[in-house]
Amino acid sequence: MTEQPATARPPAEISDETLRQVIADFLALGHVDNIVAMVRQEPGYLAWTGQLIEDERYAVRLGVAVLVEELAAVLPEALPLAVPGLIGQLGHPLAWVRGEAASLLGAIATGEALAALPPLLRDPSPQVVEVVRDILDAAAHG
Repeated sequence: MTEQPATARPPAEISDETLRQVIADFLALGHVDNIVAMVRQEPGYLAWTGQLIEDERYAVRLGVAVLVEELAAVLPEALPLAVPGLIGQLGHPLAWVRGEAASLLGAIATGEALAALPPLLRDPSPQVVEVVRDILDAAAHG
């Protein structure tokens, strides 16, 4: 029996949705370092930050916060890529998503990120209002 020559197959395409789910799962498992490494290779993944904070798993949302904190130390110039997606979540119907978005925007603390927060001082959720007030007070005091 003769062996068939191996044929090279192109790498399988992975959808953005699948990759976002993998990132969320890694964050849920506490593998933030792996995601930091991914973002260092492809900062554009930060555009998915707003979508990641919709995850019902608290460990994922905590992982996103740790990711932003670590990237602030090693790749701060990439963090503004997360801002548009987070701003988009400030109108989310769930208060905890709005609060997570506000907290992350406060951590990123660019002019654009902070400028998006004042309208949330009139949010129907007292917790969101408190988070935003704390962020804006901290920004005003250095």
